[in-house]
This record gives sequence, C-alpha cells and structure tokens, in this order.
Amino acid sequence: MGSCLSVRIKAETPFHAGATSKHASVPPATRSQEEILESPNLKSFSFNDIKLATRNFRPDSVLGEGGFGCVFEGWIDEDTLAAAKPGTGLVIAAKRLRQESFQGHKEWLAEINYLGHLDHPNLVKLIGYCLEGEHRLLVYEFMPKGSLENHLFRRSTYFQPLSWNLRMRVALGAAKGLAYLHGPEAKVIYRDFKCSNILIDSKYNAKLSDFGLAKDGPVDGKSHVSTRIMGTYGYAAPEYMVTGHLTAKSDIYSFGVVLLEILTGRKVVDKNRSTGEQNLVPWAKPYLSSKHKVTHIMDGRIGGQYTVGAAFKAATLANQCLSTDPKLRPEMNQVVKVLQQLQDLRKAEKVSNQLSLHKHHSR
Repeated sequence: MGSCLSVRIKAETPFHAGATSKHASVPPATRSQEEILESPNLKSFSFNDIKLATRNFRPDSVLGEGGFGCVFEGWIDEDTLAAAKPGTGLVIAAKRLRQESFQGHKEWLAEINYLGHLDHPNLVKLIGYCLEGEHRLLVYEFMPKGSLENHLFRRSTYFQPLSWNLRMRVALGAAKGLAYLHGPEAKVIYRDFKCSNILIDSKYNAKLSDFGLAKDGPVDGKSHVSTRIMGTYGYAAPEYMVTGHLTAKSDIYSFGVVLLEILTGRKVVDKNRSTGEQNLVPWAKPYLSSKHKVTHIMDGRIGGQYTVGAAFKAATLANQCLSTDPKLRPEMNQVVKVLQQLQDLRKAEKVSNQLSLHKHHSR
C-alpha cells in the first residue's frame, strides 16, 4: 500500500490569511456514523478476522506506516471473506488506526463514507472495516506495485525507474479517477492528491487511495467549501492555503504538482538540493513554456524514451494546472483528454515504426 499519510498541514500552522449513490437524497456529510457504516457494499470484519488474516499483525507483513497507523498485508477467502492461509485467496491491505488518534477516527469514517459508495476502476477498492471497542481498521484490495511515490523516488532494486510510457499510463489513470470524483455522479473534492496516495496494481493501473480529507463539493450555487486548511505541504493550491476556500480547482493544482514530479523525477520539496532547487514548482516553471528548455528538467532516467513534442505537451498541461489563477486551470475532463491524446500518439508512433521496419525487411 505504501505509506498512508505524509506531513499534513493543520490549521494551527502559520498558513492562514456529496457523493451520490444509493443514498443520493442525503448528502454524505450529514449522515450519522450508523448510516455511514450501513453501506451495503462493505463487510464489517471482527477484530479477530483481521488479526487472523494478517497473522497477528506480524512485523514482517507491514506494507507501510504513516500518521494514521500501519498497513499490514493479509489474506482472506474470496467468497466468504474469512481469514485465509497466507498465499491463498485474496490479498488484502489492512490499515490499522492508532488508538490515540481522534483526527484519525474522523478520517477513518470519511474513508468509509466515500469509498463505501463510490465505485470506479481508478479508485482503490475498500472491502470492509472493523469497529470493535477501541479498534478501527480498514480493509482494502492489495496493490502489488505500491505507490507512485516509491517508484519515482525510492532508490532500490525492487523499485525500478518507471519508463516514460508507464509514467503517462499512471498519470492518465490518476486523472481519470480525479475526473470521476469531480463529475456529476460523485461531486467530491479529494483534497490530498499526491504521489503517495496514487497506488499501482500489477498492470500499472493507477488508483487513488486515502479519502480521509475528501469533502463534498459546494452545493446551492456556492463556488467553494470553507474548511480547515489541511493537506500536504507543496501540493496544496496557493489560494486554498491563504483563504481556506476549497474548490475542485484546488485538486487540479495538486495534479499539476504530481505531473511535474512524474516528468522531472524530483520531489515537490527536497531539502537535499541546492537552495534554488529545493521547491520544485518555482524551479521548474520557467522551463515549462519552452520546447527547447523543457528537456533540461526531464528525469534523466527516461532520456531517449519520449519525443520532445510529447514532453512539451505534458509540460504545457502541468503548467496550465499550476496557474496561480484557479480560473485558468483546466477541468479534469480536459486533462484526461490531453493525456489520452499522448497515449494515442504513442500507439500511432509504435504502429508507424513497425510498418517502417516491415518495409525495410521486405525489400
């Protein structure tokens, strides 16, 4: 699953100055805990079920750790969802909330509220939850390739650098997930779009995870939701940081940051770099609007895998998403369209190269 949470911006820091479904008539934000937990799509696990499935939360089964708590690998029977022998049945990831975390309970409930009712190929599947005494857990489908963050930034033999094609595939999948959330069916602002929350399955399909900070979009003709400033430093939109006004365009800024990380292979904030290069967005922005300059900031590990035209198209998209004026940022459907065009362009080039090769050999 990768790490559950990164550093979160709380309202106390010096940064200041509804899902429709079977419950379509009731905005999720107004539903009680009992109503939320009644989701027909989720299994209510006993603590013992999950304890057995994870082999008593064995340390060697930890997949990740964050502010919320630890995530453990486990196994359940595909049909009955009862604990299964390791290596058999369905692999799961069980996220266990630290017992002393009050904020964690709210986020745990928000996760069930959204993932219990939203269904899309690019959202991670929540199988069930456990609420027993002090124990609060969430049970998800297992994502064998871990997080995008690990693939971009972790240097190890297990995490090979993602190719240009796979990066664009992951970007497109994540964009589709966000477009669905912003669409008429869900009307949700994700609020915590970042590399560690984009998980990857065995076929390199991207899925959004961790809905603890998600909010229902504005209703009654309002343009924004006013909320405590929370998110992850570097990814949060500047206007949200100043006012606490949250809109779908806040998510689009965060998408621009992630796309920039995908293109450059650099973290949004990296204190190990020289002073002018520690903050990715201001450092990279001057390069994004020039076809000649953009290649200077591309990740060296994918050199030769893309055309300058494709890199520039992706960089232009990132630049638009990062506009300081939210009105100038594209809608997520437009973002999906551009990334889809890049994908189609690559397929067309592949066919063209194969035809050229075939002609050459048949002479």
